[in-house]
Amino acid sequence: MEQTLINSRDKALLERAGKVVPNGVWGHMATRAIGPGYPQFFEKSDGCRVWDVDGNEYIDFMCAWGPNILGYKQPDVDRAAIEQIAIGDIGNGPTEVMVELAETVVDTIDYADWALFQKNGTDATTTCVTVARATTGKRKILVARGAYHGAVPWCSPSLIGVTAEDRSHLILFDYNNIASLDEAVAQAGDDMAAIMMTAFRHDVNRDQEMPEEAFLRHARAICDRTGAALILDDVRAGFRLDLRGSWARYGVKPDLGAYSKSIANGWPLAAVAGSRSMLEGASKIFVTGSFWYGSAAMAAGLKTIEILKTTDALAHTEAMGQRFRDGLNEVAGRHGFELSQTGPVQMPMVRFAGDQDLAIANAFCAAALRHGIYLHPRHNMFLCAAHQPADIDRALEAADAAMADIVRTMR
Repeated sequence: MEQTLINSRDKALLERAGKVVPNGVWGHMATRAIGPGYPQFFEKSDGCRVWDVDGNEYIDFMCAWGPNILGYKQPDVDRAAIEQIAIGDIGNGPTEVMVELAETVVDTIDYADWALFQKNGTDATTTCVTVARATTGKRKILVARGAYHGAVPWCSPSLIGVTAEDRSHLILFDYNNIASLDEAVAQAGDDMAAIMMTAFRHDVNRDQEMPEEAFLRHARAICDRTGAALILDDVRAGFRLDLRGSWARYGVKPDLGAYSKSIANGWPLAAVAGSRSMLEGASKIFVTGSFWYGSAAMAAGLKTIEILKTTDALAHTEAMGQRFRDGLNEVAGRHGFELSQTGPVQMPMVRFAGDQDLAIANAFCAAALRHGIYLHPRHNMFLCAAHQPADIDRALEAADAAMADIVRTMR
């Protein structure tokens, strides 16, 4: 059912925030960069639903931009974290939970012999780069053109406030393009520390692209030959696609992997998993943070991984993603639209054919908000284990109504 979105509290909060916070809100969650009609402030979340500060309810297909894998407020995960808080969270050093979590990560990820923990994905990717350089004694990092690896100067997608020197040791190649990778390797010469890639190509505002096995095997062979590290940036996809690591199905093992988002179902945690070949370098570097040993998030991570291992949460999420993808195609066809749906169904990217300026996508997502579903017009979305068939069917009804709305306005 279409709702008239109330946004008075949202506007008031944004005005207040603008007086004390640059732009009111910063980073990728600033809705001014998404499109019109999006609420900026939220009051609560539960399962697969979120409520903004004005009380508008949405079935959520962003899942906090990835961290929600089991469902918001998953009781077992939250209980584990809260019980750990009652014992102790931040102290003068780690608790036993850190050792237990490292043991679990090593037991779960197929290439992991050790683990280090941080607080967010940029911490993890930067630690991977630091370990690779410490291990190899070399500087050049090869990254795919358009890939996102975090928001600090060495990898930020924005060049504002970033110097050329910050990026001087990055060399670009095209994802899934062997010839392009070979050219980058040649450019690096004998100074190549690592090749870093995301689990699949999930750049903003383009069709997603799964890795080709031959390409991954070629990258692995290059690293074996040169001694460089192969780094898997699994921050966005890790634990959502495969607990063993997102490349496990291809039979390709990286030397280092970066994780965050889904690892603790929303509690602030990141991890680097590494092979034995990277252990010496990891033992020498200095990376740290006052909150990196926080035990509550580690307890949440332990419980999250346990649930993912012992239930059908991942298979269920994939099934719901397929139900959503199939349903969207059917709905779009009824209204005369052709969709391009790419990437894993658990992390859908939905684009309208011929919609170069995103006019249709923006109109559709704005209409979808009015019908109670939260989508994104140019970023991959996420499903979680809390999405049930009834939620997907309700979302498809809303998508149907939203497409009908935009067809009427286009006439």
